[in-house]
Amino acid sequence: MLNLDFHPTGRHFLQIPGPSPVPDRILRAMSLPTIDHRGPEFGALGLELLVKIKQIFKTENPVIIYPASGTGAWEAALVNTLSPGDQVLMFETGHFATLWQKMARRLGIEPEFLWLPGDQGWRQGVQADMIEARLKQDIDHEIKAVCVVHNETSTGVTSDIAAVRRAIDAAGHPALLMVDTISGLASADYRHDEWGVDVTISGSQKGLMLPPGISFNALSDKAVKTSKSARLPKSFWAWDEILEANKHGYWPYTPNTNLLYGLNESLDMLLGEGLEHVLARHQRWAAGVRAAVNAWGLEIQCQDPAVYSPVLTGVVMPDGVDADAVRKLIYERFDLSLGMGLGKAKGRMFRIGHLGDCNDLTLIATLGGCEAGMKLAGVPLEDSGVLAALDCFARHPLDANR
Repeated sequence: MLNLDFHPTGRHFLQIPGPSPVPDRILRAMSLPTIDHRGPEFGALGLELLVKIKQIFKTENPVIIYPASGTGAWEAALVNTLSPGDQVLMFETGHFATLWQKMARRLGIEPEFLWLPGDQGWRQGVQADMIEARLKQDIDHEIKAVCVVHNETSTGVTSDIAAVRRAIDAAGHPALLMVDTISGLASADYRHDEWGVDVTISGSQKGLMLPPGISFNALSDKAVKTSKSARLPKSFWAWDEILEANKHGYWPYTPNTNLLYGLNESLDMLLGEGLEHVLARHQRWAAGVRAAVNAWGLEIQCQDPAVYSPVLTGVVMPDGVDADAVRKLIYERFDLSLGMGLGKAKGRMFRIGHLGDCNDLTLIATLGGCEAGMKLAGVPLEDSGVLAALDCFARHPLDANR
């Protein structure tokens, strides 16, 4: 039960990999009076949003905005492009790839799940060569889509999406490429058009620094064309009615007006800073956190340095240590929330989020809470992770550290 009498001094440290902390500037924007979602002011807001959001996805194509969580955008991507019994190829990189696969099956789609043996699939990124080999076997082109997760929130692995597109092209296969970048957008480099993605799925509560409740489908021309013959049932999720209403800045149903105020403010913050600067500071923060984990002498969940996530870092506990018990102690003692291990990783690791509305001192304090908590829990540590992170940040200052 929620303890409503628990009011510790200071601000809570929300360092899970999303929902991420919401900046005061966005909260103030969301507190503005609600306007008529059929009136001229809202139409102007809608048109402005639909232009700005394309810059975040790095696309010239339409971006659908839903009043839903990222799970809704998963479903929207599938039902707008596929028909009952269609085959899709998916790759197991962690908990969220697995959940997307389960959704596909529930919708009457036939997913084929590729994976690496043992627990390696939860410690590596998508293997593009395996996708290419499987597509080359599909000479009748029965596989209609390849669905992969860009930044796997459960493991801290960011897969090479450009390599997946090259694999599909090398196989000469017409399958659509669908990508979940729910936790990657506005934190990790993502290029919808350049990488040849047909449907990109994302959400508001990670790098966009908003509360949960907005999700996205970025489209390609091929995806829109395919949607005209797709036969899975859809109404709320249907692209055609939304695209038509969006021409004038509106939606075919009541949108989440005040969250859209917040989205507009978020986009102004990100674009005002410069998206490349935003991505660079996330990479720098991630390097500092990894320096801390290495100093502690602990394992990082992601085992391939080439695909380390700039969004979060998974910290593996030594054998015999319950990561959830360590998380609980850190929360109760230091008012610091860390991400739990999910699925196969439950109880084996915790996740440190380093995304969105952060700065160097936020992360130094977070690492201090982790270090102190692990010591209290009896976790053997080799050296100070806090000092290692401080040294990393000092040696690698971010240009115009705004």
